Amino acid sequence: MHWTPRRETFRGLIETDACYHPGSVFDPISARIAEDIGFELGMFAGSVASLAVLGAPDLILLTLSEFADQAYRINRASNLPLLVDADHGYGNALNVRRTVEELETAGVAALTIEDTNLPQPFGAVGSTQVLSIDEGAGKMRAALSGRQDPAMVIAARTSAATINGLDDAIARGKAYQEAGVDAIFFTGITEDHQVEALSSALSVPLFLGGSGTGILGDRKFLAERGVRISLQGHHPFMAAIQSTYETLMSLRDGLSPQDVKVKASSGLVEKVTRAGDYARWMRDYLGG
Repeated sequence: MHWTPRRETFRGLIETDACYHPGSVFDPISARIAEDIGFELGMFAGSVASLAVLGAPDLILLTLSEFADQAYRINRASNLPLLVDADHGYGNALNVRRTVEELETAGVAALTIEDTNLPQPFGAVGSTQVLSIDEGAGKMRAALSGRQDPAMVIAARTSAATINGLDDAIARGKAYQEAGVDAIFFTGITEDHQVEALSSALSVPLFLGGSGTGILGDRKFLAERGVRISLQGHHPFMAAIQSTYETLMSLRDGLSPQDVKVKASSGLVEKVTRAGDYARWMRDYLGG
């Protein structure tokens, strides 16, 4: 498949003067829904991947191959440019380089590599630590060296604002910008003065993690300060869990299947499975 066009689309989005909310997706169907209803890009988070693939919490239990396989399934089913959270790159700088190679092959349009010390080291349970700036910058350089398609976006990610404070987050942003990343993803930013400070200190596009509420939902304010992507959390997968739980519970308690109210219509299923395409291919190639 040809992945470069969707990467060029993603890069074009972050080169505009607008701020976008990505659709949080987790499988082929959710990506098609996001594409069909008009999201400009999708987001596949590491936390959601752990839930969807392993049914496990976000504790860095997922492997690179499992993550890349699911990203590939999503990309194969949709033309939605996909931003993925590649966590810490599954190891040190050499592992990061390998991570970039695998995710590029899987068709992602953009990926983030974070500087959190992961997986959590012995004796550090209950706390979150970040790597030294030098080690973080080394990971970013390794990520860039592993990229073959220059259209793919590589973003540095840091949660230093909530761990060491805003000044350290800015220092890391400057170091990663100097390393050559295309964008910087900050988590833990909740106040307008924090956005202002990041905007003043950095020239690359900014991505913000969070719930998409408060200042993170003010796309005009964010866009004017260089923020090109602002997350809205990962509510679609959470909603899917709740709906599945309630439906199964109701059926287990004796509800008749015909009385299940919240379910996809046959028309919607046909649309998101691209049933019309398959029907046409069957006629064309199977003599139907």
